[in-house]
Amino acid sequence: MIFRLVRIVITLAGGSLGYWLSDLLLENRLVDPLIPDGLMKYTLIGLGTLVVALVVFAIGPWLIRKVILATDAVENALQKIPIQDLLSGALGLIIGLIIATLLGFSFSNVPAVGGYLAVLVSLGLGYLGLVLGMKRKDELLAVFSIFPRFGGKDKDRTAKAEIRGRYKILDTSVIIDGRIADICQSGFIEGILVVPSFVLEELRHVADSSDLLKRSRGRRGLDILNEMRKSPNITVEVIEIDFEDLAEVDTKLVRLAQLKNGYIATNDYNLNKVAELQGVTVLNINELANAVKPIVLPGEEMVVQVIKDGKEAGQGVAYLDDGTMIVVDGGRRFIGQSVDVLVTSVFQTAAGRMIFAKPRGTDRKIPGSHENINGVNFLG
Repeated sequence: MIFRLVRIVITLAGGSLGYWLSDLLLENRLVDPLIPDGLMKYTLIGLGTLVVALVVFAIGPWLIRKVILATDAVENALQKIPIQDLLSGALGLIIGLIIATLLGFSFSNVPAVGGYLAVLVSLGLGYLGLVLGMKRKDELLAVFSIFPRFGGKDKDRTAKAEIRGRYKILDTSVIIDGRIADICQSGFIEGILVVPSFVLEELRHVADSSDLLKRSRGRRGLDILNEMRKSPNITVEVIEIDFEDLAEVDTKLVRLAQLKNGYIATNDYNLNKVAELQGVTVLNINELANAVKPIVLPGEEMVVQVIKDGKEAGQGVAYLDDGTMIVVDGGRRFIGQSVDVLVTSVFQTAAGRMIFAKPRGTDRKIPGSHENINGVNFLG
């Protein structure tokens, strides 16, 4: 809606520009004698206005994208500049413009070029004041005594605050997953969560899918996103941006993260690798889940409930509360029961952590039992 409104405003501005240019051209003393009457003149003016308005309407989307990209680039550049540099630069600019205004009165009396000289002096002194203010910020701020000197600790705090304040750009998978909402509520992720319009569009397509499972996942993602936007503890921004020169959503996410100097929050393994190759930091929820799982060491005892057979003869399978699989040698006879087990080994696989154990009180492995990981047998 906002995009269309801006496009209409730009088109109206283009029409006004076309009217002014047409009128200016037809008022020229070389062109005016060629027009037979006033009706022809107004017709030509209207035609010129319409042509310029249509041209501006056609290039409107391209122009809007370029303005958005330029605005984001300026915003990112300003965010990287410490606040003391901005303040000192602004003070220097103000001082330079004040001096230029005072000198401008003397140039205004110069015939023909006085106005141009005043503009050049204002630009030159303004730029000089800005540069000197940023380079000599300590002395300038000390003279005004508005702010204390900024030492190394303050710079460290500013850098840390900048890192915390970086945008976290959400992709479709992490929104549908839903755990990002609980993580943000717990305070482990700070800052602004950004949902690009192309991610929202992809989520809408998933919610409108003819496949029942995909449709349910998409609607769940939309519900979770709405809950996050309503939460007072979570800041979610939906930004209207797209990169029409890119086809893949993952590539667009990487481009946006580079443009915003932000992070990508995802569960997608392929996006994770592509972003790392592009130098973009990724917040992978699955890696976080694996990192916070309790550490179990060989020799520890625990009580588990065996729920099914294992792949090998005599094995039983149990699960911890976080979903970690426990393979119990000789646990088949305990299916449906809780049993005390002793951890014998722990393996980290691509799918997650696997724990091998045996019933407590078994001094040796059960004959013929062995551990199988990804097709490789570990004999007991």
